[in-house]
Amino acid sequence: MHNHGSSVNAGQNPDEQTALLAYMVNHNRSHAEELHELAHSLDGEAAELIHSAVSLFDQGNDKLEQALNIMKGEN
Repeated sequence: MHNHGSSVNAGQNPDEQTALLAYMVNHNRSHAEELHELAHSLDGEAAELIHSAVSLFDQGNDKLEQALNIMKGEN
């Protein structure tokens, strides 16, 4: 497990904000992959719930990526 000790500073400049969001999108996608693999190692209701959660997690990550693209001027 790793540390999530960083915090967001609202005073960051736009380049720092964009870099942070890009990092977070990639970081979250990595966690989604780990959860997906975990679900495949389980059976039954727990696996189903994790798969469902990963789907929701992916939806949130997609929205974050859309926001990132807007911030980069790639909308």
